Amino acid sequence: MQFSTAFRPRLIDALRGYTKSRWLADVGAGVTVGIVALPLAMAFAIASGLKPEAGLWTAIIAGFLISALGGTNAQIGGPAGAFIVIVYGIVERYGVANLLISTACAGVILVLLGLFRLGTLVRFVPVSIVIGFTNGIAVLIALSQVKDWLGLSIDRMPGNFFSQVNALVQHIDTFNPYAFALGLACVALLFIWPRLFLKNSPVIRLLEGHKVRQFARVPAPVVALVVLSLLAWGFSLPVETIGSRFGGIPQGLPVFELPAFSWETVRLLVTPTLTIALLGAIESLLCARVADQLATDPHHKKHDPNQELMAQGAANMIVPFFGGMPATGTIARTVTNIRSGATSPVAGMVHAATLALIVLVGAPLALHIPLAVLAGILLFVAWNMGEWHEFVRLKHFSNHYRLLMLSTFFLTVVFDLTVAVEVGLFMACALFVRRMSGLFRAVRQPEVTPPSGADLFAPETATTRPVATWRLHGALFFGAAAKIDPIIQAVETGPPGMDVVLDACELVALDTTGLDALEQILKAVAARGGRLSVVHLHEQPGSLIKRSGFADRLAAQGGAGVVV
Repeated sequence: MQFSTAFRPRLIDALRGYTKSRWLADVGAGVTVGIVALPLAMAFAIASGLKPEAGLWTAIIAGFLISALGGTNAQIGGPAGAFIVIVYGIVERYGVANLLISTACAGVILVLLGLFRLGTLVRFVPVSIVIGFTNGIAVLIALSQVKDWLGLSIDRMPGNFFSQVNALVQHIDTFNPYAFALGLACVALLFIWPRLFLKNSPVIRLLEGHKVRQFARVPAPVVALVVLSLLAWGFSLPVETIGSRFGGIPQGLPVFELPAFSWETVRLLVTPTLTIALLGAIESLLCARVADQLATDPHHKKHDPNQELMAQGAANMIVPFFGGMPATGTIARTVTNIRSGATSPVAGMVHAATLALIVLVGAPLALHIPLAVLAGILLFVAWNMGEWHEFVRLKHFSNHYRLLMLSTFFLTVVFDLTVAVEVGLFMACALFVRRMSGLFRAVRQPEVTPPSGADLFAPETATTRPVATWRLHGALFFGAAAKIDPIIQAVETGPPGMDVVLDACELVALDTTGLDALEQILKAVAARGGRLSVVHLHEQPGSLIKRSGFADRLAAQGGAGVVV
């Protein structure tokens, strides 16, 4: 395993030849993303069972570190919707203190993944599994927000799917129409606002000549948050707010505090720690790939996955000591950053500074934000997060793909992400083995003499001894070794003294189990007084046959043995 000692943040390269125009572009993009991050950070924290400031300081501290130390030009880090279900489950089962320990330990794992250059391993997770658990998480996020959207009086939502549904049904009589209306208005506004300022929209045609396009720069979540909060405050609507549930947001810097730590506790947190690390790695590197595909800036370079993992790890190691939650790359904010003109990691750092300034100056105003509005924002996030069109496209893919995607989706919803990914990866491996074994074939050739040009047997016996030739296609490995049995049966039932030729011109790979199958053929042929030859070997099968001593055993029987 190769160890990387190169810790080189992308920021160092990005600042070479840095100009004033790029600085202004990065500041504009950073301010825009900082404003967008405000409602999302609070909403993600509340939905995860934490206080809103946990999400805000995660977006500020982790967002700054990920941009300053990361391996991408434009990725924005912070709390993400994908973590809501995971964090809520950990808080429900282990408590907030253990969440902080688990997050810090996950950060250590991410740093080690980057140091040992394992960033590319994340790409080994099949896309069907990624789509399955992404859609499953989106469903669970939406379900978790139904309580606040409907204004139901539930002290604490349970952590699993069926219990949540049961709790919602049992408390449906506490339905609050004002909260429902605010949430519905929020979702509608988030859908409508960007479309109001399209080139041929009615608003543009009606106000032609007026400078209305500048309003399109105001992010829809901010518009919904401000307008609906003012509406609820102005009409004194009887809905739950951040102030009524949490008492507001502290107006000041977070305090550095060490959580209670013991190795006994860490041992209990192995599963949640691995889950946070795995999900953080997948989300951040997927986000980085999306950023590479969308970026049009000439200064943009492809991301460094190992440097990005080290940055993600460092952020997750530090942010728990300030009461934060797990952080990773966030696709929605990264896309906003790129479309706003970001050219370097400076934009991500400005985004964190902007958010910090808003929190320090405007924290008292958060008292009046209705939770139903934040629920509406998360419902919109869940809708955009899910790749729902993939369900429609399933009919175009194989049964293996369908089984993997649907199984991962249902396991994520019904159980949890850890079970879904573990089972999904096991199924992916099993289905891959099955498919590869199906590609291997051993086809008996009609010729009764060895292939042309291969002087395999002694001239005096070549015309008097029967010869059977099989051509091997594909990979002879543990999943396909049973397909050698027909050759053994043909030898055992064939004429005594029959020589066997295995033409390996289309054998692309061989493992030790496949080699053992060849050993069985050799024993069967020798027991009947015949000789075995393997011809036209490629590099990998030939190397294994020679290193294992099988080539020497073939030669010792008196035949040609191995012909490359």
